[in-house]
Amino acid sequence: MSNNPPWLRGPVGGVIPLLQPVAHSLTDCLEDVQARLTGVTVERIWTKPGNGASIGFHVRHAMGSLDRLLTYARGEQLSAEQLATLKTEGIRGEGPQTAEELTAAFEQAIDKAMLQVRGTRVNDLLLGRDVGRARLPSNVLGLLFHAAEHTQRHMAQMSTTLKIVT
Repeated sequence: MSNNPPWLRGPVGGVIPLLQPVAHSLTDCLEDVQARLTGVTVERIWTKPGNGASIGFHVRHAMGSLDRLLTYARGEQLSAEQLATLKTEGIRGEGPQTAEELTAAFEQAIDKAMLQVRGTRVNDLLLGRDVGRARLPSNVLGLLFHAAEHTQRHMAQMSTTLKIVT
């Protein structure tokens, strides 16, 4: 059963049925980071092929955007610390650097996200939420779904960049 992708392993405990795809996606992202970053050198992690984004950027941006989107899903606005983190996600020397540090930080980010997903009630899914300084309209379900798919997108980019730099 563990060879199957998360969405084919059955329900994630403590997660309401409508949020199972979010939980499966986040689990898939975590497993990608754990499997793919093992043994990758710091030099490869921060290489920018074709002056594109590095592996380190994709992992740190996935963590940061996940945190920001979950903040909005809770009905909160971003803190000064979150805004400062946003500016340093792609800068080598700021935050986690090594494969081990990035993996550990990503594990913590997913654990925190899963706590919020597990704590989300079905009656809260359509509650309106404001996003960003412009207070653009969304809802809890939309934010949780986007958090999962955005994280998945950056894990795919991480995987592609890893193939290029290896």
